[in-house]
Amino acid sequence: MSSSESTRRSYFSPITDALVALGDWSLFASRAFSGIFHRSFRSRELVRIAFEVGYSSAGVVGVTGLFIGMVLAVQAYGQFHTIGLETSLGAVIHMSVVRELGPVLAAVMLSGRVGSAMAAELATMRVTEQLDALACLGVDPVKYLVAPRVLACVMLLPLLTVLADLLGLVGSTMISLYVYQIDSYHYWRHTQEFVKIWDVFTGLVKSVIFGAVLSLISCHRGFHGRAGAEGVGRAATESFVWSFVAILVMDLFMAMFANSLYEMLWPPVTPKVA
Repeated sequence: MSSSESTRRSYFSPITDALVALGDWSLFASRAFSGIFHRSFRSRELVRIAFEVGYSSAGVVGVTGLFIGMVLAVQAYGQFHTIGLETSLGAVIHMSVVRELGPVLAAVMLSGRVGSAMAAELATMRVTEQLDALACLGVDPVKYLVAPRVLACVMLLPLLTVLADLLGLVGSTMISLYVYQIDSYHYWRHTQEFVKIWDVFTGLVKSVIFGAVLSLISCHRGFHGRAGAEGVGRAATESFVWSFVAILVMDLFMAMFANSLYEMLWPPVTPKVA
């Protein structure tokens, strides 16, 4: 092998590895969704995982949403007050929470709390050869173990997003109305004019996709965990890091797509010049 060929291979190696990893993850996701449609898991397992994903995560997601709304109100009030638009503060904060911060923060908190636990649990099962034992019994471990986890995240992350949205609105409203004494009538009137059903729908659709992606990434990292305690810890860390990056990247592209779709469905009306 010549030096130019080795240099070329080393140059394309990261791209090749990334494509191979993406293909492996796609096949893993297809097997998991196949398990959901064919009900290849026990209902008791789904209920247990749903309890961990939903009820046990509601507190941390709610507190995060509450204080994010408060912080947004505190930081934005000074800028809006200087130009005399403090009554529009509610519209800007509420739209930001409903469309972006609510789904993203709920997904990030879930990936840190539940996703890492899923990766560590499945990596431990890989190390202790429990996954191999299921395969020897004729059970597909992906369909049996991953499918209920994906389904639980897809079903419950939208509910956690609604909780984060509501508490974010409560926090921002408390700061705006009771600390900065903004007129409540104009505050809610601007919110009603600018925050639409489309914004709420966009945030919920994002949360469904985030739930599927973060659960699949976490379970995929757990299934490919290395031996030993270090491998289990690395699987948990990689699941959170890759889930966090994927959530941010997908949020960018979905926001651009949602804005383009909104303009296509309801094009802006240009005023006619007399």
